[in-house]
Amino acid sequence: MDASHDFQHIERVYQNAQAILKTEPDANETIVLLAVLLHDVSDSKYAVDKSEEERILKQLNLTEQENKHIQAVIAEVSFNGGNELPATSIEAKIVRDADRLDAIGAVGIARTFAYGGAKGRLLYDDAEEAREAMSLEEYRTKSTASVTHFYEKLLLLKDLMVTEKGQEMAERRHAFMVQFLEQLKQERDGIS
Repeated sequence: MDASHDFQHIERVYQNAQAILKTEPDANETIVLLAVLLHDVSDSKYAVDKSEEERILKQLNLTEQENKHIQAVIAEVSFNGGNELPATSIEAKIVRDADRLDAIGAVGIARTFAYGGAKGRLLYDDAEEAREAMSLEEYRTKSTASVTHFYEKLLLLKDLMVTEKGQEMAERRHAFMVQFLEQLKQERDGIS
């Protein structure tokens, strides 16, 4: 695991979820917060053993319905190259937005370059074009430059937020990423 998906990521997603929960009174807070804590345990970018999530849930003394709901929420969080599952509950919408908020803005920029560095990716590749449509396998296996990831995912997330609070929180973070990319281009071009 690298710094892009460490426990600080979980803590930030937890804080984002708590902020969104304040505006969603019908959501089950326990389901949301447990899903946040467990959403990366079986992440396909890192997980070797997909059963770890289930093993942890079994130890929590939850009902079968709660267990299944948490697993459904977790399954509906990932972007997966744009091949995401629909968020079918308010809890899934909250966790999805909370996780995606941590992928954009200043922290999202830092996480993108931390992940890219851990994977040995280029910072940018001016010859590389962002893919508009890709399979999950293509999304996971093609090693694109870190800046390309902004165009394939991060700059899309603002418009994919599904809660009102998530949309509100995403606006400023998105604008910061756009400003960062403009500054990066100027510096690369020797303008600034």
